[in-house]
Amino acid sequence: MKTLFKLILTIIKILTVVLGVLFAVYFWNLDQKLMAWAYTQVNNIFDRKKQDLNF
Repeated sequence: MKTLFKLILTIIKILTVVLGVLFAVYFWNLDQKLMAWAYTQVNNIFDRKKQDLNF
């Protein structure tokens, strides 16, 4: 019975942490900020490439 209680308590702790992280991401729009940063990096990489003008 004691191990079952420990397992349930561990699951509750993990779910609480996950919920907290998801709330922080939602609250500060971190997903959109991360995607904006990623798009900027990708554009910098492709802007450096020499263009192939032969169609």
